Amino acid sequence: MAGRIEDYALIGDMQTAALVCRDGTVDWLCLPRFDSPAVFAGLLGTEEHGFWRMGPAGGDGPRAADRRRYRGDSLVLESEWDTPRGTVRVIDFMPPRDGAPQVIRVVEGVSGRVPMRSELRMRFAYGWVVPWVHKVDGRTVAVAGPDSVWLDTSAETYGKDLTTYSDFTVSPGERIAFTISWQPSHHQPPALAEPEQSLEATEDFWREWVEHCTYHGPYRDAVVRSLITLKALTYAPTGGIVAAPTTSLPECIGGIRNWDYRFTWLRDAAITLSSLLRTGYREEARAWREWLLRAVAGDPENLQIMYGIAGERELGETELKWLPGYEDSRPVRVGNGAAGQLQLDVYGEVTEALHLAHMTGLARNDYASLLQIKLIEWVEKHWDEPDEGIWEVRGPRRHFVHSKVMTWVAVDRTVKLIESGDVDGPLERWKDLRETIHRDVCEHGYDKERNTFTQSYGSEELDASLLLIPQVGFLPPDDKRVIGTIEAIQRELSTEDGFVLRYPTAGEGLGVDGLEGDEGAFLACSFWLADDLAMIGRVEEARKLFEKLLSLRNDLGLLAEEWDSRLQRQVGNFPQAFSHVPLIDTALRLTASGAYGG
Repeated sequence: MAGRIEDYALIGDMQTAALVCRDGTVDWLCLPRFDSPAVFAGLLGTEEHGFWRMGPAGGDGPRAADRRRYRGDSLVLESEWDTPRGTVRVIDFMPPRDGAPQVIRVVEGVSGRVPMRSELRMRFAYGWVVPWVHKVDGRTVAVAGPDSVWLDTSAETYGKDLTTYSDFTVSPGERIAFTISWQPSHHQPPALAEPEQSLEATEDFWREWVEHCTYHGPYRDAVVRSLITLKALTYAPTGGIVAAPTTSLPECIGGIRNWDYRFTWLRDAAITLSSLLRTGYREEARAWREWLLRAVAGDPENLQIMYGIAGERELGETELKWLPGYEDSRPVRVGNGAAGQLQLDVYGEVTEALHLAHMTGLARNDYASLLQIKLIEWVEKHWDEPDEGIWEVRGPRRHFVHSKVMTWVAVDRTVKLIESGDVDGPLERWKDLRETIHRDVCEHGYDKERNTFTQSYGSEELDASLLLIPQVGFLPPDDKRVIGTIEAIQRELSTEDGFVLRYPTAGEGLGVDGLEGDEGAFLACSFWLADDLAMIGRVEEARKLFEKLLSLRNDLGLLAEEWDSRLQRQVGNFPQAFSHVPLIDTALRLTASGAYGG
């Protein structure tokens, strides 16, 4: 059975990632890319769907490590078990790729003589296909169709019940390594692993990358861990950034709100880029901008809200009916049908990211400026249409207020680009357009009686995305309409423990999003509230909420998409870029305001 979502650690090579549970089990790994079929899919099913467990032998079965941590500012995981016979450490990591993707697990004796067991059950195609496992020149290889996974270790291995085992004992200072490597099945075998050299190189990579971080405030540990997580979600060959490395981890345990997040949402990638730029990481910004230009190509009028990590456009959604889902949360989905939705806010987020890149001195790219102009030409014709909005509703389109606000952002940032003299455009016409959108939102998206903006034109519902109104500069923080909206969201969308829901859901009925069921508090929205509170001068309240949010992170500093206040646990895909980005942004704002404790 899979662990709780917060029981997992992330390791990765910036092309794919694995989740390692507290008990030493790798329950999720897609090879060779984030969006490839999983080799270990036990996270969404049972052990029959693939896993790799490494831990002390004997007892009543696997148990959680007594301690675990990342080695410094890296993605090298250490887990330690204390047993009656001594203490043992397992070091898990994926070296930045130079050849075949690898997962390396080094077992190290700390004290005593500890019997250990490795259980490796590979199942390709998300647990559907049992591979042919055999020996080639002393190496164990699993083959199925186009895929092969090679196991290299100095320990003796044997097969039983379609699983590869190894039983061995470690003494103090002794290290035994296990490596799996993926290779197309029609290629020559991958090179033999060099675990010790790879470990040193991996630690060096992360140490050198973190040295570029320009944030040195009181929340540095939380910010750096979030930055490392965002870097791990970057697909290095193209610069694309996945929203999360998982699919179908439920927003409500046992519910149907289960989605595939292993793609590049323009929104998520744009806000990730903004956080990286604000903390000193220009190279990632340049790579993402190049990815964007390739993905959009010569067709900005058909901008998609998301693409594959290499810029693929077709992301058809299907259900994997043989997987029972995480804690019976069905269906398990791969692909994402929301790719074809109209979400007007994306134009604002992309334009804002391009604007920030320009303002922070990223080398000019003439096509990026041309793309920005083309996007605004499209916005000029379509800003007043209904859309599916930031939350990808699967009900009817509406005139979502946040969407309209973000079209204003798109026009505003482009006006500023033209005013800077770096590009030509119809300045006066677009200044008029900016004013028209602003007036339209204030007239149709604001409820005067309740003194709050609403989710959509003419609606009574609130929406946490309205918290972004002061953050993007649509209205100043001290505007009474902004303060009224913040207070209304606190009053009507907060959980008992003070976190923020995205919008009202309908339980067993169909909600505004066209779906049944409820969901947890959305962590990004809760960070937005902390940000807003600081902006309107309630900095101590903002600090307390922020630090309360920090307490929801697991022991390794990782956050999923949502928090289930009833069950007191993390829910949704994990780890989630859309949670770690506002963590960074709020830390920067609180640091600038001096609002932090101790």
